[in-house]
Amino acid sequence: MNFELSDEQQMIQEAARQFAQSELKPIAAELDKTGNRSLFLQKLKELAELGFMGINIDPEYGGTGAGTIAFSLAIAEIARGCGSTATTTSVTNMVAEVIQAMGTDAQKNYFLPKICSGEYAAGSFCLTEPSSGSDAAAMRTRATRDGDTYVLNGSKLFISSAEFAGVFVVWAVTDASAAKGKGISCFLVEAGTPGLVIGKAEEKMGQKASVTNEVAFEDCRVPASNMLGEENRGFRIAAGELAGGRIGIGSLALGIGLEALDCARNYLQERQQFGKPLAQFQGLQWQLADKYTEMEAARLLLLQAAWQKDAGQPFGPAASMAKLYASEKANEACYVALQMHGGVGYTREFPLERMARDVRITTIYEGTSEIQRLIIARHLLEGVR
Repeated sequence: MNFELSDEQQMIQEAARQFAQSELKPIAAELDKTGNRSLFLQKLKELAELGFMGINIDPEYGGTGAGTIAFSLAIAEIARGCGSTATTTSVTNMVAEVIQAMGTDAQKNYFLPKICSGEYAAGSFCLTEPSSGSDAAAMRTRATRDGDTYVLNGSKLFISSAEFAGVFVVWAVTDASAAKGKGISCFLVEAGTPGLVIGKAEEKMGQKASVTNEVAFEDCRVPASNMLGEENRGFRIAAGELAGGRIGIGSLALGIGLEALDCARNYLQERQQFGKPLAQFQGLQWQLADKYTEMEAARLLLLQAAWQKDAGQPFGPAASMAKLYASEKANEACYVALQMHGGVGYTREFPLERMARDVRITTIYEGTSEIQRLIIARHLLEGVR
């Protein structure tokens, strides 16, 4: 086993680290407090110009083509600076990847350069509905064929970046008579299409600069040529791309957890009680050691899943394990880091309270921890009835 990163992977990781530390970390508190849209979009554009909106996209379409390991490394570093920015970057990469994997030549040539260059500020992934979350196959949004177009009607919920996304990957039922999950198709809907209605932004606990909206389709007519993949076989696309997205969210959680622990380590060395630095108290040392060990284990799980994906191997169960472990242990890391800061950790003078809020969602979106356990268990017990 060779755990050494390639020169390209190291270069991408370092570029992401420098951008996060110099450009994102200084403004993260402001973005959290005010949601400064122009500043947020400016940073997304800069990330696109650096190649971070198409990390695993072929250079033919304007991407970096560096692979999933580089993607994981980059998202973790970006998350150290700003969780909201990391979420938008991760989801936009996921949108680009599904178009590259399933799109026609015309779809790839049209949409991918716009995503990778930043012409589209972001991409959105429209799967969740008011009545279907973890049970995504229970969706009610419909797409009806009308000549050379499809007419979409329905609504989606908790859609990241909807207010400024340039393209939406949308799932809708095209055969209501089919068995559950079998009559679903996938469509590319460009921003500005008549009948595409963006609802108000949700008031969220954390990741406040990464807007989350309801998206409605009211007789929204899209060309039949905008169908992604085969008719009535779109649910497989969702399942496959969610597995890749879990590597991104696990990496995001890892980055926030590591940044919180770094804050705690620095504070323990500076803060004195009972005549000596807190870092000299063995109880705190052991907590710090345990949490860094868990973050390292999460990192290795994520890189294993990323390697399997890049190698063309089945990676779904590995991605679920990595996302489950990284997100839950990152939540614990933020909790412990805040506790180590005492009362000041609960104030906005320190970034711990923001990190604790930002990391909380990582056990929920892209598949809850409970869903990850179901996926893992089904893999382990395959064939058992």
